[in-house]
Amino acid sequence: MPWNTGNAWGRLFSAAVDFLAPYVRQALGEMNEALLSATGTIAGGAIIRSAAGDVTATWTLSWPEQSRAGIPPITLEAFFGHGFHHPHLRGATVGVWPLNVFSTADAAAELPTLRAIAAADLHNLVFQRDYRIVPAITGS
Repeated sequence: MPWNTGNAWGRLFSAAVDFLAPYVRQALGEMNEALLSATGTIAGGAIIRSAAGDVTATWTLSWPEQSRAGIPPITLEAFFGHGFHHPHLRGATVGVWPLNVFSTADAAAELPTLRAIAAADLHNLVFQRDYRIVPAITGS
């Protein structure tokens, strides 16, 4: 079963998450600095297995205005669904991209995709509330 972290597929997914982690943190860190006035907190990255057998590694960027608005944080997630042939990347509010990471170089090449997912997630969160959740816009 590809979602078992003890088999070859699981080991590949675990390695992909390890390769990807610094670039996920870089993308979220850049967004925190540029748009959230460095008020955000990056969390996550551990691989979690669901009862259905899916495995995920989720990183979030939360900040005070988002928390007060009661909306989810910006999210980047690597996931391998139990019925999938390969793992994927996604945000909390945006689509699915293939996760084809087998090395540090592959992970580095995903940085533009990670930035796009995070930016699209923030865009959708603004629509869930309003632009005032973005400190860089309000000057707060």
